[in-house]
Amino acid sequence: MAAPVTVYGPAISPAVARVAACLLEKDVPFQLEAVDMSKGEHKSPSFLKLQPFGQVPAFKDHLTTVFESRAICRYICDQYSDRGNRTLLGRQEDGAVGRAAIEQWIESEGQAFNPPSLAIAFQLTFAPLMGMATDMAVVEQNEAKLAKVLDVYEGRLAESQYFAGDEFTLADLVHMPNTDLLVSKTGKAGLITERKNLSRWWDEVSARPSWKKVVELQSAPRPPRS
Repeated sequence: MAAPVTVYGPAISPAVARVAACLLEKDVPFQLEAVDMSKGEHKSPSFLKLQPFGQVPAFKDHLTTVFESRAICRYICDQYSDRGNRTLLGRQEDGAVGRAAIEQWIESEGQAFNPPSLAIAFQLTFAPLMGMATDMAVVEQNEAKLAKVLDVYEGRLAESQYFAGDEFTLADLVHMPNTDLLVSKTGKAGLITERKNLSRWWDEVSARPSWKKVVELQSAPRPPRS
């Protein structure tokens, strides 16, 4: 029987990987539904009903559909609160203060970390795969922006084991896909590994079983399409 949760999009997409990691942390069975972006399937009328902006991922369970990876992750944590890792959005006894400590770093990832890190990854990883030339001026510009963000992160992780405190939370999880791209696929690993506290943090979070399974999903051969 098919899993009741479906994630639409290729596992190689950092946004899809973000959702997959969350589902794995929560021990929620799911299936990945391939979306061939090279053929424009993400712009098809049927997909636009799930994701009106024509981007991946889209998410569907027996209750609803959701788009935008961070919103999907929040939904998973709330809807499946009794499964798997129950503290991704904080402990109930910590209340609004504990939730805010996590949310502020999720917002930091989306607003400050994601734009420059994804721009670097696109130019150095995805553009060549698409037969496009790498624009090194864009890489250098965004590397300078990202370095300032990472300096803030380095200071924060000198004070606590993880972004929101001494427990792994969604604040850490949302950072993992782009960090993995930087470390593994862009030749820019030094941005992380040359910062002691960030390097320690990445060693810890990337060793989690959930992330190892995401990496396996990304390296698995794609099934044939009919």
